[in-house]
Amino acid sequence: MALALAGGTVLTATGATAAPAAPRPATDGVWRMDGYGTVLVLADGHLQEYQTTAVSCMKSDSAERTGTGTGPAVSYTTGDGVVLTVRARPGGDRATLHADGAVGDRELRRTAALPESCGRQADPKDSLASFDVFWQSFEENYPFFAAKGVDWHKVRDRYRPKVRVDTPKDELFTLFGEMVAPLNDAHVAVQDGKKIFARTRPGTEMPGPDLDERAKKHILERDLKGRKTHEFANGRITYADLPGGQGYLRVSGFGGYAAEGAPYATQLAELDRALDAVFTRERVKDLRGLIIDLRINGGGSDAMGLRIAGRLTDTPYLAYSKRARNDPADATRHTRPQPLYVNPAKAPRYTGPVAVLIGGSTVSAGETFTQALMDRPGGTVRIGQHTQGVFSDVMTRVLPDGMAAWLPNEEFLNRSGRSYDGPGIPPSARMEVPVFTEEEFEAGRDSAFDKAVEVLRGRKA
Repeated sequence: MALALAGGTVLTATGATAAPAAPRPATDGVWRMDGYGTVLVLADGHLQEYQTTAVSCMKSDSAERTGTGTGPAVSYTTGDGVVLTVRARPGGDRATLHADGAVGDRELRRTAALPESCGRQADPKDSLASFDVFWQSFEENYPFFAAKGVDWHKVRDRYRPKVRVDTPKDELFTLFGEMVAPLNDAHVAVQDGKKIFARTRPGTEMPGPDLDERAKKHILERDLKGRKTHEFANGRITYADLPGGQGYLRVSGFGGYAAEGAPYATQLAELDRALDAVFTRERVKDLRGLIIDLRINGGGSDAMGLRIAGRLTDTPYLAYSKRARNDPADATRHTRPQPLYVNPAKAPRYTGPVAVLIGGSTVSAGETFTQALMDRPGGTVRIGQHTQGVFSDVMTRVLPDGMAAWLPNEEFLNRSGRSYDGPGIPPSARMEVPVFTEEEFEAGRDSAFDKAVEVLRGRKA
């Protein structure tokens, strides 16, 4: 994409002098993102993303400028309503990109032009080209091959000879699934239209409507025993008061709080409305312990997790640090870790003991929220099973044939620099109990809930 020159006058085709061009935002230009294999072009009120590897440049998502500002910060809105804000730093050669609902920012560096490969269009009928983009996208961005015991180069050597230029798309889809299956990574997927191949950590189940409904029914009938419950945010948040001054807060996801397609600001307003109803001054004063149930939680916005955590502390503290893989040839090199904090809300807050219920169906933002509570002042205990073990934002890489690969490239680190990707966050010592097993359902038991009630009863608020 050719970029117009900034400022000055413009000559028309006849040589006549046109009116001076309107000032252009300081963010206009070509920007390469640290990590993420991405180049952005900002020009004429339009943001265009290009996904790059050593063998490809694929044109991807776009967004249109919101408003007419020309200052250091300019916002763009994607077709599905996500607001992106690009903020130039003094000097003009560095900037940051922030997406609503994300935690932290992505670093941008101004560059002279798009890579040359962006001027060449990939052949959508060339299955070999799609294979190479698929393999290279993981090769340059996936951080966990060593931890998973997968030699990605051997995977290429095994599977590439099976691919021809004219290999049918459905065969290629199956082959891609076979390539990534050994990763057992719930943030890795292959998509072809409505077809999706994905795997979870062995012995775990991804959250879904059926599991969520079954668990919710079990909790209402067995644990809450007909107690009055309060539903918020499209049913994604449930609260009930328990005997002995305890409370029960169930969060089944960090999104979907408003009508489908509603912007992040609307979703956040629904969350705040729920939190205002739960954490009233009267309840916070009398609460002696809080159970937070994340056992069936499909993730969503990490920022919403930090929002809830802000209702559970009077003291700012480090939630986690976030870094991304940042060298296509070296999986051990990363962006500088960006610290993310829990900040106390300017609203009533509960600071007493908390028991967090977790399991293999606690996924993604459910896990980052769990991690954000690990160093919480006031006492937090984790009860249940290891979480799923996937924390990163999901990169979507488009392929020449129209398929897409999903993969992570980030790590969320605790204060000592540890990542929980793979095995997930464990329960606290001596707090491992069954979570929604068939035996628990059939026997009418809920060991995690009972353990939480017992533990909180023995702790002082």
